[in-house]
Amino acid sequence: MSIKAKLSLSISGIVAIILILNVGFSYYTNRLTQEAALERQIKGIAEQLVVTVDTHEKVRSAIDLELGEKLRLAAMMARESLDPNVANVTNEELVALSKELGLHDITLWQRIDGEVVSVRSSNPDELNLNSSTWDYWNTAFNQLLDLKPVNVKQGTALEHFYSGPINYAVSDPNEINKWGYYYDGSTNYMINTIINAQQNMQFDLVNGTNTLIAELMKHQTGLLEITGIDPVFFGQKPIIKMKKGMPVYNLDVRDIMFGQYQYTNSSEDSVHIQNALKSGEMVTDKFASNGKQTVRSFIPIKGNKPYVIGVAFDEKQLMEPLRQQLVVHAIISLGLVLFTMAASYFISGYMLRSLHQIMAKVNAISAGNFRDSISIRNKDELGLLAARVNSMATNLWKYTTQLKDTATELQSTKQYLESFVNNTSDAIHVVDLNGNITQVNNAFEKIYGWKRSEVLGQHTPSVPEEKWPEHEILMAKVLQGGSVTDFETLHCTKTGQLIDVSKTVSAIRDEDDSIVAIATISRNITSRKQAEEMLRRSEKLSVIGQLAAGVAHEVRNPLTTLRGFVQLQKQTGSLSTAHLDLMLSELDHINLIVSEFLVLAKPQANRYEAVNLETIMTDIVTVMDSEARLNQVRLAFEASRELPDVVGVGSQLKQVLINLVKNGIEAMPDGGELSVRISQADNQEVLIQIVDQGCGIAEEDLPRLGEPFFTKKNHGNGLGLMICHQIIDNHKGAIGFRSTLGQGTCVEIRLPAAVGGRDTDAFASGKGA
Repeated sequence: MSIKAKLSLSISGIVAIILILNVGFSYYTNRLTQEAALERQIKGIAEQLVVTVDTHEKVRSAIDLELGEKLRLAAMMARESLDPNVANVTNEELVALSKELGLHDITLWQRIDGEVVSVRSSNPDELNLNSSTWDYWNTAFNQLLDLKPVNVKQGTALEHFYSGPINYAVSDPNEINKWGYYYDGSTNYMINTIINAQQNMQFDLVNGTNTLIAELMKHQTGLLEITGIDPVFFGQKPIIKMKKGMPVYNLDVRDIMFGQYQYTNSSEDSVHIQNALKSGEMVTDKFASNGKQTVRSFIPIKGNKPYVIGVAFDEKQLMEPLRQQLVVHAIISLGLVLFTMAASYFISGYMLRSLHQIMAKVNAISAGNFRDSISIRNKDELGLLAARVNSMATNLWKYTTQLKDTATELQSTKQYLESFVNNTSDAIHVVDLNGNITQVNNAFEKIYGWKRSEVLGQHTPSVPEEKWPEHEILMAKVLQGGSVTDFETLHCTKTGQLIDVSKTVSAIRDEDDSIVAIATISRNITSRKQAEEMLRRSEKLSVIGQLAAGVAHEVRNPLTTLRGFVQLQKQTGSLSTAHLDLMLSELDHINLIVSEFLVLAKPQANRYEAVNLETIMTDIVTVMDSEARLNQVRLAFEASRELPDVVGVGSQLKQVLINLVKNGIEAMPDGGELSVRISQADNQEVLIQIVDQGCGIAEEDLPRLGEPFFTKKNHGNGLGLMICHQIIDNHKGAIGFRSTLGQGTCVEIRLPAAVGGRDTDAFASGKGA
């Protein structure tokens, strides 16, 4: 898809989203406005109904009170006209009296065996009625007959009088009457005056309110019904009594006070009615009833008798204006989107003409044409972009030329390096940080016998198994930033042959100076080792000759003495004890020389292990302290904290230190201080310094220290320091002497520290680091 189409669609999409949000927001706000208007409308309807109901209640109460007073006055007049004894009153007399007083009927009641029954009446249908099943009516009758105030809530109670609510007559369910009951104790019966209330029903709450509801529904769109609900009886079974075989629904115990209740949701309506009464706020519910989606609101009305007004609307009719408005907005929005799409398509085409020129230039650059430039003089971003593209083309032409020259130079350098690496006689192999070989040269294949394909991706096969600990120490040292140069060890070839090699191990780093690989250059020094061995043998023969001459010289002197005494013994036949002691001393001297000579000549089988020099030196100071005190020498010993161990033979190192301490004591005939210090050097070595304050050693004698039979002592043979040199060499260490005549001598011994789990077996073999 082209940028032109993408830009047009993007702009149209943004406009569409904005319009959709606008339509949605408009619909939402209009709906909220309509719901608020509906709520106000419902409250207005409720207020009108409340006024109407209150008015009718007041009128009805006034009529009810007036009828009650009229019935009480008629009862009192009937009492004056009738005999106090019911036995002397006839039904015909009651008929005449009811007409005279303008009543519908007169009935006389007596309490017989605890039940109140009618005994005389102007209406034969009213005779022999029993009030025991008449609920609060029966209670009021008994209170009157007991001359007590009537306290039932229903109806009207006056002095010695009770008038019940208007209701259907028991004798004739088609009639609606008003009854009054009077008893003051002056007669043996209760006077019941009855008046027909059919005419008064035109002031009834139900009829009057229903008329108002019918008027409201004519003028309210979507209004389905208005219902006046008595919460006391709503949801309960209606009280229906059989009168003259006809079911009668009492007017004073109805759950629907006025209006209609056809759109029902009874299971939920009861809950909403109670919630409305408790909260005092309008409660709204939505449900489906009679094929319509209904919205009903319950408005609580508080007064002498709380009730609830339910107003039901048809949701579809309520929402129809909103739906029509939504459709109109959607059509308008669709038209705007289509217009935006067309307009943005043409505008983007005009704006992208410059971009097309830039694209043509970029395509030319990608094809290698850097010469042609773009001629766009716009001052906008596209003009700036065109200028940058022209500048980029110029720079690319310059850099491309430089890169070509550099590539040619790099290719030449690469060929030179590859030729050097592959044609050198030293084996070169590179391993990654996991120890796997990534590159080898031709010399590696020639020296070790493995082909390049056999070792790539594998660990170094030329390292013998017993040399792996040593190899890992070297690798760890390089990874920690160190280097290994001309390290001599043993490697093996593909055939299993061991060869002597000298190798240099170094790290390969990237541009961030991080180690990415390790390169090892190894050289076969087997021939050199063999030549060195022959040279050592030649040197040994020379040394043996010197030793033989020295031994012969040293042994000849005591032998001359012994020969003289033997000749003397032969001549005299006896020797003195002094002469024998001298002969024994000379024999001991010969034995000592021969013993030390054997120590030099006999190979030693030693067990190398980690040795703590501080412990050894502490033992030596303890042993030599008494001898030092005899020679007026004070021993001072100092060791650094966390001193590392060394790998070696403890007894041999102890022999060296005792010999040197003893030499220091003997060098101070006039006494003094012999200081011994042990510390760790910077290059992972342990440094031992033995400093005396003796006579010192002449500068020309320092190079000869360690030669056999070279000594300045009166009773020395010069073999002690030679043995010390040999022991230190076997431990891969070094021994040196610094001295000034008349000031003293400093002996320094450097031994490699046992760091990183050094392989003692490899150390003992003479190939360790």
